[in-house]
Amino acid sequence: MEVFSDGVLAIVITIMVLELHEPTGASFAALKQVAPTFVAYLLSYAYVGIYWNNHHHLVAALKQPRGKFCGPTSFGSFGCP
Repeated sequence: MEVFSDGVLAIVITIMVLELHEPTGASFAALKQVAPTFVAYLLSYAYVGIYWNNHHHLVAALKQPRGKFCGPTSFGSFGCP
């Protein structure tokens, strides 16, 4: 389950990077045009990183998966290991 969630988050970060575009020129004005997208990417990357870190610590804290934990956290990963 932990490896699956790592893979999903890696795909999410990769898809986010695809939306970043290079500036049209070498001027400060051209850089200002892409700045909002870049700031949004940085905030999204931080959010995904915090989510991954919390999920990693939650899984590490479990010695054995329990039924109440398996359902919500592994909804798309075909069940608990």
